[in-house]
Amino acid sequence: MHSPSHTARQTFILQRWITLAGVVLLIIKFTAYYLTDSVAILTDALESIVNVVAGFVSLYSLYVAAKPRDADHPYGHGKAEFLSAGVEGTLIVLAGIWIIVEAVSKLLHPSPVEQLDIGILLIAISGLINYLIGTLAERTGQRNNSLAITATGKHLKSDAWSTAGLIAGLTLMYFSNLPWLDSAVALLFGTIIIYTGVGIVRKSIASIMDEADTALLQQLVAMLNRERRNSWIDLHNLRIIKYGNSLHVDCHLTIPWYLNVHEAHQEIDHLGRLIRNDFGSSLEMFVHTDGCLPFSCKVCQVESCAVRKAPFHRRLDWTMENIIENKKHSLETA
Repeated sequence: MHSPSHTARQTFILQRWITLAGVVLLIIKFTAYYLTDSVAILTDALESIVNVVAGFVSLYSLYVAAKPRDADHPYGHGKAEFLSAGVEGTLIVLAGIWIIVEAVSKLLHPSPVEQLDIGILLIAISGLINYLIGTLAERTGQRNNSLAITATGKHLKSDAWSTAGLIAGLTLMYFSNLPWLDSAVALLFGTIIIYTGVGIVRKSIASIMDEADTALLQQLVAMLNRERRNSWIDLHNLRIIKYGNSLHVDCHLTIPWYLNVHEAHQEIDHLGRLIRNDFGSSLEMFVHTDGCLPFSCKVCQVESCAVRKAPFHRRLDWTMENIIENKKHSLETA
């Protein structure tokens, strides 16, 4: 398994190539716009400006996020990625607004579109490149828990699908010779771009505010139920925070009260290994151990317990609802 520093380095290198590719695609798209004077093609070109600017912002955020934690940032610098995604989303929204303004202007003051066949070819090439790079970025970002790279990948793939729709609209305009279709296509994709940008900003704000990641929590709860040891009588007050590539997990673990400190520490170590195997090696975990109480006996699966006060009744499964509660669970409260 790669170390966090190795993962961060891989992510940084990928973002550097994405940014370089964005510059090349920007040149291609503005060449297409210069040849055609199509406001629909301008929508793609403006989004490429966003890609390039956001690429440089992401590069810097990944550089900051990879820094080790220090006295001023005890949880590390991973939130820099969330700010990067927020900037990218904001730029996308602004580009969408600009596109709509330009489309309305050209609809009111039409001008001819020229060399549309060459423009369509150039845009098609850029769209294919965008989709391939976006797929690679999204997969890498999800594998490395990088919001910045994932957001970039989703944006590039969204840009590629927009390009496909744009090509369809331009092709229709090419054969129908209806100039108003140029503005109509631009208005449609300007609206789509704004919607995409708002979604990225929304996710960025949610991450900065440490909003619960329900998908991540569901995955963790499923793993804990699957790999649960009999000595783990209860687990509650579970909280997860993800900063960049780092995962922070806090919880309370109820174990038999008669275990000594060394034995209790072994239980925590095993819990940590399970989480690392499923969620990556960059894990910081704080576990508060609770000794079991008499009401725990009914849900306790320890078979050879010499101090049991009541027979085992049934296993109490952990769910997303009960595992985040700040109280020990029992059959009476289930």
